[in-house]
Amino acid sequence: MEEIVSVFPGRLRALCQQGFQKEVEPEEIRLRIGQPVMVIGKTDEYFWNLESGGLQKQEREAYCWSEEDMKETLSRMSQYSMYALEEEIKRGFFTMQGGHRIGIVGKTVCEQGKITAMRNISGLNIRIAREKKGCARKILSYIREGEEVHNTLILSPPGTGKTTMLRDCIRILSNGDEKVAGKKIGVVDERSEIAASFQGIPQNDLGIRTDVLDCCPKAEGMHLLLRSMSPQIIAVDELGSREDYQAVEEVLHCGCRILGTMHVGKVEELEEKVYLSGWLERGFFERFVFLIKESSGERRFEVYDEELRQLC
Repeated sequence: MEEIVSVFPGRLRALCQQGFQKEVEPEEIRLRIGQPVMVIGKTDEYFWNLESGGLQKQEREAYCWSEEDMKETLSRMSQYSMYALEEEIKRGFFTMQGGHRIGIVGKTVCEQGKITAMRNISGLNIRIAREKKGCARKILSYIREGEEVHNTLILSPPGTGKTTMLRDCIRILSNGDEKVAGKKIGVVDERSEIAASFQGIPQNDLGIRTDVLDCCPKAEGMHLLLRSMSPQIIAVDELGSREDYQAVEEVLHCGCRILGTMHVGKVEELEEKVYLSGWLERGFFERFVFLIKESSGERRFEVYDEELRQLC
């Protein structure tokens, strides 16, 4: 948390330095001008108490985020060069040191229907970067068979941990082990969530044989990696557009394997997605891993084969 605490204004920084309660593992911190600072844990929301400095579930006497707080924090986050972040900001997010992703809302400036800039930033969502090394080990026996890796889609509703699971799969497959050789993996990290690159350098551990294209559109990135890096596996997050599907088919026809994620509320929705239904008919993907978030905040998974028969 040191990188995050260091960018906060003095008063909130002092509160944070007293430490989060041990039982609270923050996943997000929401900062909205004129509203109390909100800390999102696994199962609950918390607020900073001005008197005690600790976290509480009631917003009474909570620290309220001001316009001056926003200006100071943005300056610190950008290392006093907001201009350098303009390209990222107009897409609604940027990544700060430590790999933490900062979501942004405010007044957008549009030209010909496209967002060209964002002004008057009114809210930030700090998504705290955490690597959960080893979380994918249980699914490895289903997506890997000897030296072969199955084309795999990791599925779940938003906020359930698809990217975290994908990241750990990449790391394990890239490094290999005493039984299975490591694979050359190309990662197209369009939203800087997988590698959490800062100034082009991945902040997360993706393994020793992994190459990352940061802030690159998925379809273009897949084509580029095929031409330049001879990957054995290409990993992408949040497939969805028509261009994504066309690029995935090209990757598969070139003999490269795919690891990807997709937003899905339930497994049955796969057949309702326009492009994916064609993949199901042709058996392009051999494994579907569906993640489920329990009320306790814990995650479990179900694995399906290419015909959507449940394996576990």
